[in-house]
Amino acid sequence: MNKLNMPLFGDKFSPKKTPMRRSASLNNLNKLDHAVREAEYGMEFGPAAVNLGNHKLVFENGTWVEDGSPGGADQREFNKIKKQNQALSEENNLLKLKIEVLLDMLAETTAESHLSHKKFEELRGGSGRVKDSKKHTGFGG
Repeated sequence: MNKLNMPLFGDKFSPKKTPMRRSASLNNLNKLDHAVREAEYGMEFGPAAVNLGNHKLVFENGTWVEDGSPGGADQREFNKIKKQNQALSEENNLLKLKIEVLLDMLAETTAESHLSHKKFEELRGGSGRVKDSKKHTGFGG
């Protein structure tokens, strides 16, 4: 045999790939019936609730609300109205700011108009015609 034609390590070096292993689930919930899972583990749950003395608090929409008493519904309504009031207050502040900006722009435009009219009158000269035109336009000095 010729040593040049023979592979260096032979055919034994390319091993077969091992099959993928399945991970055995440690959770036995998938083996139980739905009704059994619900009864045993309580998979159906509602909002978080806490009992403090005679008061029951429920966590809803990011806030703790008193529940189980007639005042619970009032508390939710109060929180809702409080949020609406804050939103309207922010909108009102924004509108006030816009009005201030518009009034500043109007004052600036009016001042520029009076200044340009004054320059125009100065350029026309001090003849008698200027005095007559002032009476007709309503602008006077």
